[in-house]
Amino acid sequence: MVSVVQNVAVDCADAYELARFWSRVTGCPLDPQDKPGDPEVQVPLGEGPVLYFSQVPEPKTVKNRIHLCLRPETTREQEVERLLALGATLVADRRKPDGAGWAVLADPEGNEFCVLRSASDRAATQS
Repeated sequence: MVSVVQNVAVDCADAYELARFWSRVTGCPLDPQDKPGDPEVQVPLGEGPVLYFSQVPEPKTVKNRIHLCLRPETTREQEVERLLALGATLVADRRKPDGAGWAVLADPEGNEFCVLRSASDRAATQS
């Protein structure tokens, strides 16, 4: 027997607004039943777990112990620029001159996530 991951839960101050950000990141719409002001909002990812946003009273205070790693369909550089334009911030740049590495960003409420190299990035650096 095994357990199946149902959702990835994110505590936040404004569930609807943070879910809207992640909806734009993933290209997946919010659950059609969710609306502004809801204390719990979901972004179904199609296949796999749901991103579940739950409003809590306390703010984020330390580094995430678990985070999402994103593999973009475009290049890593294009995706980092797109996400910054959506409201993310650059937390740490772990990109290397040879093309390896990743970028650590934070969503509008400070939750860290990584942007990895895309398949095309990886193919371009292989000998």
